[in-house]
Parts: sequence; structure tokens; C-alpha cells
Amino acid sequence: MEIVKFGTPILREKGARIEAVTPAIKKLIADMFETMYAHKGVGLAAQQVGLALQLTVLDVRGVNDRPSSLELEGQPADVHAFMPLVLINPEIKPIGKSVAGPEGCLSFPEIFAEIIRPDVVDVEAMDAEGKTVRFRCGGLLARAIQHEADHLKGILFIDRMSKEAKEQIRAELEDLQLATKAALKPAGQRK
Repeated sequence: MEIVKFGTPILREKGARIEAVTPAIKKLIADMFETMYAHKGVGLAAQQVGLALQLTVLDVRGVNDRPSSLELEGQPADVHAFMPLVLINPEIKPIGKSVAGPEGCLSFPEIFAEIIRPDVVDVEAMDAEGKTVRFRCGGLLARAIQHEADHLKGILFIDRMSKEAKEQIRAELEDLQLATKAALKPAGQRK
């Protein structure tokens, strides 16, 4: 699937709730994982592939320099055994202290910034089978889930940047937005 870039209106749309895991949703999940892995991402929201739905896929197994933690029913659990992860209609509750950490986004190629987020969150969502999952996570997994859950609400990581950080990348953001808008124009209207 194509990953939409900053400047595409759908990135600002709130996702519709998914009431049932249909064959079409299962295919979308598989396609989103394939797309995320092809672009070497750790998370991908439906808005990033052009669909305003409450669906995100994640897999933090490939990242070794930024650890993740996981608790299931109050007990420590193996993050790797829990991956890959599908979250449908996720509800996120911040638990830990707010910390700064590096973030990037597949819809913002080559743009990175320090973003402040809670370091531990409780998550409740529906999984790929339509079952409810509840867990607490920290580290990179918590950061990635919050980043993707923001996408589902039309919030982008640049909205969470400090004014100073945003100012440092303003030219890159403007260039990306202009390139995206030019690419969205019908062929006859492009200059």
C-alpha cells in the first residue's frame, strides 16, 4: 500500500470505530503489516494508508536500542511473544511520568524530533480476532502505541513538538507539504 505523506488531508481525520473484524478488515491488517515492514516502521495507522479507521498495527521486535516493557494481568510478559500487535478502537490511559524520546513517522520521511509522552500506558483494544486485549506497556512500545493512537484521532507527532523543535524543521515540513499537495493535484493541474 502507499503511505500518505504530510499534507494529505486524511492524516487529519478521526478514524471511524470498527464494529466487527470482517474479511476486508483482516485483509487490510495483512496489507498494513506488509507495508509497515517494507518501510521498516514499528507502527502504522489506517490513516497513513488513506483510510479513516480506528486501526493500527505495531511490531517493535526489530528495535534493540530502545527497550519495551509489557505487563499482562499485572505480570511481566515477553514483548516479543506479544508481537506483531493489532489494535482496533484502542483506548489509551497514561500511567507513567512524561519523558522525552526520539520519534519519526513514515508519513514524514527523514524527519525526527524529541517528543514528550508518558513512559507507561494502559491499553484496551480489540485484536485481529475481535477479542478484547488489555495490557500495560512502557518504553518504545508505549511511545509507539501513543504515536499511532494519535494518528487515529487526526493528531500528528509534529503537534506534540516543542515550538523550538518545530521551528528547527519548519523548512523541511513546508517542503514536504508542498510536494505532497503538488502530487495530490490531478495531472492536468500540475505545474
